[in-house]
Amino acid sequence: MPIHDWPIDDRPREKLLRKGEQVLSDAELIAIFLQTGTRGKTALDIARDLLAHYGNVKSLLRTPPATLLATSGVGQAKYALLKAAIELGRRYLYADLPVGIALNNSHKSLQFLTDSLREHVNEVFACVFLDNHYRLLSYEELFKGTIHTTHIYPREIIKRGLAHNAAKIILAHNHPSGRALPSEADKEATRLIKNALAMVDIDIVDHLIIGNPGHFSFAEAGIL
Repeated sequence: MPIHDWPIDDRPREKLLRKGEQVLSDAELIAIFLQTGTRGKTALDIARDLLAHYGNVKSLLRTPPATLLATSGVGQAKYALLKAAIELGRRYLYADLPVGIALNNSHKSLQFLTDSLREHVNEVFACVFLDNHYRLLSYEELFKGTIHTTHIYPREIIKRGLAHNAAKIILAHNHPSGRALPSEADKEATRLIKNALAMVDIDIVDHLIIGNPGHFSFAEAGIL
């Protein structure tokens, strides 16, 4: 039976409007973005099939584009809506850290970077630019790579740091594989960046690796 023939309180979109988004199941939320079904299947049927196949929402939304686009019932338009929802949520979380807020609290900066980087499928290297009082000047995702690696250019970090007139920087990158442990390449890159930034009087506050779950702090480990 098509969703529009269901009782109003059973239709995902109408249920959200009448009772609030919190009461919807994962499948119902996904169905709202899918919007339409296929022959013999409603959008909710497809959403349930996707969750059954991938296990949970996180695994589903972290699936490589080519794989998800090849799934029955998920075309480019629906895929774009799902990815837009993720990015909108990420920006919503980022809005809680306006320019000028002090990031002298390690928990606050870690939470923000975790929310920003953990869900990326590929490795992303980001910088948080701060003034002398640890106030946020800008957050930029500067380099993106494959699922295992990214290429980092200290000169570009210096350029962006000077552009923001930054006095301090928090470096961060994610490990899509999940393990939040630094590789020898991570350690070497951190050393090179630190030496390069010292030449223009910009200090590195920390280098955080965001795993899934867990994190690693170069500062806490005493190897910065």
